Amino acid sequence: MRTSRYTLSTLKEAPADAEVASHQLLIRGGFIRKLASGLYNWMPIGTRVLHKVMAIVRDEMDRIGGQEVLMPVIQPAELWEESGRWQKYDEGQLLKFLDRHQREFCFGPTHEEVITDLARGELKSHKQLPATYYQIQTKFRDETRPRFGLLRAREFMMKDAYSFHLDQSSLDATYQDMHGAYTRILERVNVDFRPVQADSGSIGGNASMEFHVLAESGEDAIAFSDESDYAANAEMAEAIAPASDTAPPGTLSEVSTPDAGTIEDVCTLLGISADETLKTLIMKGAETPLVALVLRGDHQGNSIKIARLVELAQPPTLASDEEIRQAIGCGTGSIGPVGLEMPVIVDRTAAACANFVCGANRDGFHYTNANWLRDANWLRVEDLRDVVPGDPSPDGKGTLQFARGIEVGHIFQLGDVYTRAMNATVLDDSGKARVMTMGCYGIGVSRLVAAIIEQHHDDKGMIWPASVAPFRVIIIPINAHKSDAVRECSEGLYADLTAQGIEVLLDDRDSARPGVKFADAELIGVPHRIVIGDRGLKNGQVEYMDRRTGEAVDLAVDEVLERVST
Repeated sequence: MRTSRYTLSTLKEAPADAEVASHQLLIRGGFIRKLASGLYNWMPIGTRVLHKVMAIVRDEMDRIGGQEVLMPVIQPAELWEESGRWQKYDEGQLLKFLDRHQREFCFGPTHEEVITDLARGELKSHKQLPATYYQIQTKFRDETRPRFGLLRAREFMMKDAYSFHLDQSSLDATYQDMHGAYTRILERVNVDFRPVQADSGSIGGNASMEFHVLAESGEDAIAFSDESDYAANAEMAEAIAPASDTAPPGTLSEVSTPDAGTIEDVCTLLGISADETLKTLIMKGAETPLVALVLRGDHQGNSIKIARLVELAQPPTLASDEEIRQAIGCGTGSIGPVGLEMPVIVDRTAAACANFVCGANRDGFHYTNANWLRDANWLRVEDLRDVVPGDPSPDGKGTLQFARGIEVGHIFQLGDVYTRAMNATVLDDSGKARVMTMGCYGIGVSRLVAAIIEQHHDDKGMIWPASVAPFRVIIIPINAHKSDAVRECSEGLYADLTAQGIEVLLDDRDSARPGVKFADAELIGVPHRIVIGDRGLKNGQVEYMDRRTGEAVDLAVDEVLERVST
């Protein structure tokens, strides 16, 4: 490809709204152009990268027996109503509309309903199972706040796959196959990543694992062991119960704590640390008016863990100040578990505390030396809190550390969430109709392009891994319009490399100064750069530079092919 015939428009400055490296560099390098908030045109050079990522994904899906399909992006409301998600799915992401006949549709954010409808029409016998279908297709989620370019866009390219099975063991096998395929995809695009335990979210289902590319720009916190392969989304990581404090009960005392409405205020007033205190949250109950949740003062409640409590109204909701005062007789800053007349559920770490400080259920007063054995009771103990650095790893090996990650893939074991609701059955070997069990597997193709850049860039631009680079080699002639030797060498080398199947970009712009060409080559991140000038050709040499290392050496012209082929 020649730059004189190629739409390559680089920019010196990134737009003001580009906050992360991938967004800045994709715009500056001319890979994408913004159409509207969260919507981007893919330019020729960007499309080359996108297609290379697609090819790797497609190759790995085919390798494990996936069958490629293509489903409509527009989906009828009837299918979503059948599954029960038309009203349940996050209204902030599901873009609904009416056609000219006043029938309801949506732009597909995901395709569980459509593929289940397809499968129940095509799969009739257990002999057709297991079956895995996948597509690489546009998705649309009406994000409230699109940001970070391709990392949080409204329209994006995604590979979504769905598998259908007769039993759990078959689903387990395909789930592991997908885990292996996702691992190979991320290894092939040369990113540092972690598979982590995750929550199934609005998709539903049972087992769930996310694949995160590690990057400081990541929106998700990942908790991982410093001594093993354990990793989980921080919101899903289990907080292991510590050993109980065996100190003998101290003397329970009620102390005045005027104007101390927070844990920080109480600690300052009494000269103690937050881990010596307990805090109590009053929630609306499912079968009782109120339920109390108790955590250690330095810990935060975990919304996902709390949402699993059957005693709570759904979604979990804090009681109002009026409801709390009516039931307990004090404000929120003075609540404690001692003497509460409602179900009390205690976090594991809080349950291990002894001689703690807590609210006295009287405005302006707290207890010191409160003790579970003597002063308060609980309904049961649960894991209610976020993990923190230094917590024991749930697998018993090492302690937890934290990193930021960009979620690029997610695999789910859905079970029969959709197949039962939509009556997707096959006949078993006895002729009985059996509801199929199902898996769901997504990887953000366009997001992965951005995630690669987040790990592979420097202050000059992108540094593409060879497997996804838009071109393998860029040839930069110096003053070719003035030198027959430079022009002939450049054209000859371009022809020879192209004939070998190597993707080459020849920067044949006569109007661009060498410095501009060098800067553009570094910006767009082509792995190998060949500079051809009269001075070097006098010795039969060209200059070769490796974009990743920045190392520049002189090579004989006939040595170039071997160097750029590695």
